[in-house]
Amino acid sequence: MRNGIKIAGRSGDPIVAAESGKVVYSGSGLIGYGRLIIIKHNDNYLSAYGHNRTILVDEGDQVTKGQKIAEMGTANSGESLLHFEIRRDGKPVDPQRLLKRR
Repeated sequence: MRNGIKIAGRSGDPIVAAESGKVVYSGSGLIGYGRLIIIKHNDNYLSAYGHNRTILVDEGDQVTKGQKIAEMGTANSGESLLHFEIRRDGKPVDPQRLLKRR
């Protein structure tokens, strides 16, 4: 079971960084996430973007809020979607609560 939200869309839709930070993971080594990007925003917060068709950033890259980092892909179910997570101090938090503040 994953923590986070699924955001529907079409394969190839742009995926953008929710906030500025450093890419600390870019790859497909974590089972169940497909091609995954993890961005560290500060000492407390990370965001994760899973099921990408194409990844446009590399580990170590600095990204800015709103920058295109990937293109939406499909989950194992065949649905086009983005799996989006935010973690604070390693623990999942409800992304909708934080995104509504913006």
